[in-house]
Formats: sequence, structure tokens, C-alpha cells
Amino acid sequence: MTSATRPPRRTPSVAAGAARAAGERARRHTTPLLGAQPEIAGESQPETGESAPTRPASGTGDASTPRATRPRRRSTAATTSRSAGSSADPGAGQSGAATGSAYPVGAHPVGTNAVGTNPGGSIPAGAHPAGRRAEARPERPRLQIVRDGHIPQQPNPMPALTEIAEAVTGAVSWLCGRFGIPTAEAEARVAEAIAFIRRRIDGEFTVDDFGFDADYAEHVLYPLLRPLQHSWFRTEVRGIDAIPAEGGALLVANHSGTIALDALITQVAIHDAHPRHRHLRGLGADLVFSTPFVGEAARRGGATLATAADAERLLSRGELVGVWPEGFKGTGKPFRERYRLQRFGRGGFVSTAVKAGVPIIPCAIVGAEETYPLLANVKPLARVLGLPYVPITPTFPWLGPLGLIPLPSKWMIEFSAPIETASLGAASADDPAVVFDLTDRVRETIQQTIYSLLVQRRSPFH
Repeated sequence: MTSATRPPRRTPSVAAGAARAAGERARRHTTPLLGAQPEIAGESQPETGESAPTRPASGTGDASTPRATRPRRRSTAATTSRSAGSSADPGAGQSGAATGSAYPVGAHPVGTNAVGTNPGGSIPAGAHPAGRRAEARPERPRLQIVRDGHIPQQPNPMPALTEIAEAVTGAVSWLCGRFGIPTAEAEARVAEAIAFIRRRIDGEFTVDDFGFDADYAEHVLYPLLRPLQHSWFRTEVRGIDAIPAEGGALLVANHSGTIALDALITQVAIHDAHPRHRHLRGLGADLVFSTPFVGEAARRGGATLATAADAERLLSRGELVGVWPEGFKGTGKPFRERYRLQRFGRGGFVSTAVKAGVPIIPCAIVGAEETYPLLANVKPLARVLGLPYVPITPTFPWLGPLGLIPLPSKWMIEFSAPIETASLGAASADDPAVVFDLTDRVRETIQQTIYSLLVQRRSPFH
């Protein structure tokens, strides 16, 4: 081949400049926001003295055209990707001629990847734009104890609990012998507490769809209330035989005492005095269940929202349901109106009992009025706080938290004879005459029983 037909040879610097220009044009035609590192204008590349052959550009067939070399550090993954791109599609045009040097290491314009071109412009699976290599994030290792080449099983907490129980029982026995306390009863209490903890750990307890946990009520709630019932209030229970041994029944009681301790004391009194140890499922106001911690404890103890639907469901299951129709009007009445029953509402509890066909059991409670004698009600503060009343008693708020301790009044709880409703029929629940008549009958029974108990009680605190 003569010198007239031989194409002019390009120096390495000229070839590098042409490659940079081709890369800039390709990037401008794709997107200017690509996160690749731009080349600095006028940057000179050092000459190495040898040039590697490159792929022929579009329209040329001379394979001896030298390729621009760039002394840049490359990772192994980037070098592999570039070598794969150099061997693919030799007729890709001018941008394909600059595959090896037009873009920084690992960078590819939008619509291309390290293997070839993608005319659709979408990034194929596994491709990462802006020169980011696909790095697999390693999973965080879990710390495990390895002994003798194997992972031991998790220790069972029950042996440790048994050892603790034995230690506590021994300590209680020593204390009982030291102070002359009956040892058998104390050891039985400790054994019950350990058994309760074991059941909670194992999950061997049931909770119904109302949130009632009988195991919690018998081993947490009732033991906390028994000192108040037996020692502090010295509660006397009468007429427990009026409560049926099984089946649904609606207990209706008076409400008083500023703080509704009468509902809790009645619940534990029925459980302890009744031969079948029945649970009283009380119906509470919205305020009870919207109060933090109190609402959860009330549901676990057997209470539920005071709605006709919930009451009917409980009665249909054969539960003993308790209702206090006076509501906040009873607990928030002044001390000068003590033991005077407030209005019993519209008789909704009677309608519920008639629909379910269960008996109504009147219940009179004496002694709760003296626990927190209500002297005044701060109505403006109650409206601001969203409470039915803010009480002022002889001890609260003058004594601070000590004012929440109830006065040790003498309590008497009497259950009157049940009032049958099964003979009336479910249709009578919508008859206002029947409902109002039964409501007045229940109210008068409770009021007369209260007067009778007040006469028998020698002193509010004796």
C-alpha cells in the first residue's frame, strides 16, 4: 500500500481528544444529570509510548488505528465490564468506538449497560446508573454462643423459677417462725404466686372477647381489694343466696362515694361469699375505659362498656352482670344528699333484662358515702379537664396524695330477692309501662333496704 492511499496516523493525544469529544456528545444526547465524573477541558493524558488497537469506527475498516490509553485505577468489576463492552457489537457507531475510554470507570449513559446498548432507554435488571456498582449488602450476623463446636439450646427458665420458689418459700417459713405467723398459710400464698407466674410464662390462661382474664382477676385484682374489703371497710354481706348458682342475672345497685369503690368491693364480695365463686361482670362508663391503665385493668377484671348490646351478649352467655343506673349523678352528689337515690335513667337496664329473660337482683350498699365525703365540686375546672366533677373532700386536695386514702367506714351489702322477668316475654321490653313499672319497683326496693341498713348500723365508722 502506497503512502497516498494510507490513512494518516493519529498520535495518542489526538486519539484521546477525539474519544473525549465522542463521550461528551453521547452524554449530552442522553442526560446531563448523569452522576458520572465529567472530564476536565484541556486535560492532557500522559503518553505511554505504545498504543493499543481499537475497534474500527463507523465507515472505516482499518483496525490499526491506535486507541487512547488512560492510566486510571480500575476495579476488577469495572475492567471486566469494559472488556465485555469492547467485544460486543462492533458496528455500534461513534459512541461504540469510544466504549473503552469515553466514560469513567463503571459509568454508562442512560439506556446502556456494561454489556451493550439498550435503545429502549430503560435500565435493565442488575444495571446501576451513575457508575454505581451493584454491591450486595451482607446480612447482619447474629451473635450465638458456640460450645464444643455446636450451638447449645436456649436454657429453660422453669428450673430457675423452681429454685427461686424454693428460696422464697424457705425465707417466708423462716420469717413466719421468727414472728409467730402461721407458716402453712404463708407458704400456700407463695406457692399460688409462683404458680401464677408460671402460667403467665407458659401462656396457660384464657381471655374472652370482652378482655376478661379470670386468672388475672383471681390472683391480682381480688387479692389487692381483699384488704380493703375485710380489714379497712369490714364489709358485711347479706342475702348472698339471692344470686343464682348459674345462669344469667342482672344485679342493680346504688352508686356513691365520689370514687366508684363500691363496684369493686361488690365484685370481690360476691366472688368470695358465693358458693360458686361467681364473677360479677360490671358495666362501666366511657371515662373508665378512656383512662390510661385503668381501662385495661378494668377489662381484665371483667368490666365492659355500658351498652345494651354488650349486656345482652353477656346475659345470653349466662354471666352475672352488674349495673349502677345512677352513674356519675350518684357518685358526684353532695354529702348532704347521701343515701338518697338519684334518677335511674329511662330504665334501659330493665329492657335489657326483659329481652334476655333473666332475673333482676336489687342490691343495697351502705358505707360508701363516707369514704370520700363530697363537700364541693369545682365545676369550672371539671369542664376544662373534661371530667364529670372535681371533688373537694375533707382530705383532698388538702393532704395531697394522702387525700386519696378512703376513710375507714363500715360497709354493709345486702342482696334482695330476685325479680323475675321471664314470664313477661321479650315483647314487653318495648312497652314503656312495663319498663317504668319495673324500674320504680327496683328503685324502691333498693331505697327501702338502704334505710333498713342505716337503722341497723350503729355508726358510720363502727
